[in-house]
Amino acid sequence: MATDRDAQRRELEEIRRKFTEMGARVGSLFEPAPPNDQDEDIRPVRPALAAPEQREQPASAGPSRLTVAAVAVALLVGTGLGYALPRSSAQRVASAAQPPVSTQAPTASSLAAPPRTQTSVPPACLETARKGDLTIHLYTINVRDRRLVQALKAYTLASQACRKEASP
Repeated sequence: MATDRDAQRRELEEIRRKFTEMGARVGSLFEPAPPNDQDEDIRPVRPALAAPEQREQPASAGPSRLTVAAVAVALLVGTGLGYALPRSSAQRVASAAQPPVSTQAPTASSLAAPPRTQTSVPPACLETARKGDLTIHLYTINVRDRRLVQALKAYTLASQACRKEASP
């Protein structure tokens, strides 16, 4: 294993040396150009950067005990407040909403069920939904030919008929 690490270090040093040589030949784009009377090949060679220091990772990379305890306490407090607060306000609302008890017997008219409204959908609107589903299906399976054009036209006409039939 030590030979692999040594080989990697040597390779890294060689790459740094090559970059330093290339940088000396090319120069920096951030520095002004040298005067014209100097030879462009003669430039000072800069030393390579030192290898970065590697930090040792701590044995336990997980969260500290204090952090875990703080999160647990916050969750417990939040749960307790969430359980306690709505119940107290719900009891207040329920006690205020109770009607006074009357001594009269309920009449038959007050016990009758409210009339149910019957919703009806015009047949043209059902046909519009079917044609819309067909159009979406053709788009989904990537059909881009005459069938899609016909489905779009049929959907448009059915949609207009639905609007006419559904309007009062």
